[in-house]
Formats: sequence, structure tokens, C-alpha cells
Amino acid sequence: MRFSAATTAGRFLPQRWALRVSPLLGRIDAVLFTADERGEAGRMSLIAFTIRIISAVIAFVSQVLMARWMGSFEYGIFVLVWVTMVIVGNLACLGFHTSVIRFIPEYRERGLLAELRGIVVASRVFVLAASTAIAGLGALGVWLFSPWIENYYVVPFILGVICLPMIALGDLLQGLARANSWALFALSPTYLVRPVLILVCMALMLAMGYAPDARTAIFASIAATYATTLGQFMGVTARIDRKLAPGPMKVHFAQWFMVSLPIFLVESFFFLLTNADVLMVGAYLDPDDVAVYFATVKTLALVHFVYFAVKAGVAQRYAQFTHGEPERLAAFARETVSWTFWPSLLMALLVLALGQPMLVLFGPEFTAGYPLLFLLVFGVVARAAVGPCESLLTMSGNQNICAAVYAMTLAFNIGLNVALIPFFHLWGAAIATSLAMVFEASALSFTVWRKLGIVMLIFATARKGNA
Repeated sequence: MRFSAATTAGRFLPQRWALRVSPLLGRIDAVLFTADERGEAGRMSLIAFTIRIISAVIAFVSQVLMARWMGSFEYGIFVLVWVTMVIVGNLACLGFHTSVIRFIPEYRERGLLAELRGIVVASRVFVLAASTAIAGLGALGVWLFSPWIENYYVVPFILGVICLPMIALGDLLQGLARANSWALFALSPTYLVRPVLILVCMALMLAMGYAPDARTAIFASIAATYATTLGQFMGVTARIDRKLAPGPMKVHFAQWFMVSLPIFLVESFFFLLTNADVLMVGAYLDPDDVAVYFATVKTLALVHFVYFAVKAGVAQRYAQFTHGEPERLAAFARETVSWTFWPSLLMALLVLALGQPMLVLFGPEFTAGYPLLFLLVFGVVARAAVGPCESLLTMSGNQNICAAVYAMTLAFNIGLNVALIPFFHLWGAAIATSLAMVFEASALSFTVWRKLGIVMLIFATARKGNA
């Protein structure tokens, strides 16, 4: 006997109440127990959603403690270095962490097991080699350009590049797990295990007498990143070996690279777009301002994770439906817009209501970022209103035009930051980021409509669904 939300409500609630909530509970049952692709995607999105909620709480608590331990100046240094390492580590995958989500379901659907074995092995070897080379070049670059870099950034950045290979490998392992619908293996290491380990390592180092500064925080991050990624590698590899029997292997590296390259550009532009404001604040303002702005952005995690949770659950289904019936792809894509928008709107209102007391936890000086939340929330909700458009474009073979859209959006964002931050400081960064997200959402929605004939816009999809 399995649990049913609708049946349970009918037994324990008054009949009038049970009738009112039965449609919603029926949808919950469908997500939890339906065996088709839609149900599996819904479950993965729900798992990702839950993980991101827990992750947001863990990240918020850990960042509050780090800010309290280090003070705003040292915390600002650590934030800029760590954000840069996460961005470069993701980009060091050169798009393979996303292209595997496209190729693995396709090869499995077509029974191409030799190609499936090939991409699983080759992607890991390539990403580890490429990220190690990029880490070496990064350390050399920081050392060569150290006369033009603020001295308090030089050593932290050189230490930070040690994390790059493991950050990149972790992102690829996440892609391999997502391609197999293993939501816990995909998301738990990065969003649950690693931040907890960073906090634990930092607390242990402080207890051992290390200085509460950015260097100590980076050493803690290095230890936590290596432990997390190596554990994830063993877990994902064991599951793949159990699911995929040994046999011949074919490597089509040129084909994979040609598909991954535009995806790399999409991911690069998207990651830079997501974090450009923090990097630009770091380029123009002091570490204290970086700390305030980053703390403000972290309070938006409750809104952002809805978008990323849905994206994590549906990307592989987009790829699968692309090779099937176009009507199923269109209906599923429109449905994912509602999955993204309404929870994001609810979380946005919650963040605005609780934003100021949340920022006080970082320290009294961090409340200066609260007014910025109203601008930033507007941009995040605008992005949620069109759903995971870029995943739909990438998984349907339209990664080139998606990259062009993100290139334009990134240029627009950087241009606004350069123009506004020197005059309006943190307000300039918030205005630039919010306007860039509105531009991104509009451009992606229009592109999906022109290329695929699918309307990805919340109120338009709602009217279509009711028609």
C-alpha cells in the first residue's frame, strides 16, 4: 500500500475542505507516483527543489558565520576569490558537463552503448586534464600580473586555483548524474555536502589557532572541495558501472567537442551573467562593499533555487522529447514555466518580508543592502516568468543562437555595470543586474517562440492551458 495525499485528505479532513484541496493533492500524487517521463521529471525537480531549500539554509548560515568570524573586509576578499573559482571551475568543463545531459539520453534511447561508454569515460578524462591546465595558467597569470592586483588578493587567488580541477570534475559528475536522473547524486555533493564541510573545516582551523582571515577560509574550501568531489566520483562511478555493462567503447570526441563548444559559450555567458555584478563590484569597490553586496545576493537564494531546481529536473526530458513528438515537447515546456514562476513569486515575497532581519545576522553594516533586494527580486521573477528557456534551446539543438542571446545579455549587463557602478555604487550594480535579467528573459522567450514555435511566458501559457 502506498501513501496518497488525496486519499489521506479525504479520510481526515471535513468533506468540504477535502473537495477544495483534492485537485492540488491530486497533482502532488501525480508528481510522486506517475511512472511516465513527466512524473520522473517532476520528481527530480521536487528533489532538486528540496535540496536547494536545504542548501539555501546551509549556505545562509555558513556565510553568516564566515562573515562574523572574518569581518566584512576579509569576508569580501574570500567571497570574490571563491566566486571567481566557482565560475572558472564551471567554465573549465568547456561545456561537457551539459552536453553529456544531451548525449546520454539520446544514446540510451537509440541503444548506442559503445558511444555511451565512450562519452562517460572521455568526458571525465578531458575535463580533469583541461581544468588542471587552466588552473596552472591561472596561477601563472596571477603571479605575472601581481603588480597590478591589490596585494591582499594575490595570495588568496593563487591558493584558490588549487580548487579548480575538483570544482570542474564535480560539475561534470553532476551532469552525468542528472543525465541518469540521479537527483541526489547530482545535487547533494555541491549544494549540501561541500558547504557543510567548508564550515566544519573553517571552524576546526579556527579552533586550532589559525587566523580568521580569507587565506584560512580558502584552505578550508580546498579541503572541503577535494573531499566532496572525490566522494562524488566514487559514488557516481559505482552506479554507472552497475548500470552500464562492460563492452566496446567508441569515442567521437570531435563531434562532442563541436556540440559542447556552443554549450560552453552558453554556460559561460550564463555563469558570468549570474555573477557579473559581484565581479564588477569587486573591480570597482572595496572588499567591504563586495561583502555587503554578496550578502544581499545570498538572501535571494530562496528565489533563485526554484529556477535551478526546475532546470535540473527537466533538461534531460527536453532532450528526450526533442527526438519524439513535438506536441509533447511543447506541452511539457509550457508546463515547466508554471513550475518555475509561481514558487519563485512566493519565495520573492518571503525574501522581501524577511530580508532585513536576515541581513542583520551578517552584521549591522550589511543592512545597507536591503533596499537593493527590491530591484534584484524584480529581475529574478522576470527570469522565472519564462521558465528554463535556455535549457530548452540547448537540448533541442539551438545552442548557437542561445549563446548569441547570452553574449548580448552579458555585454548589456557589463556595459550597464561599467556605466552605473562608478556613479551609483551598489545601486548601480543592482540596476544593471535587474535590467539585464529582464532583457535576458525577453530575448530567450522570443527566441524559443521563433525557433520552436513554443510560447514560454507564464500568463500566455496559462491562457493556452485553459483554452
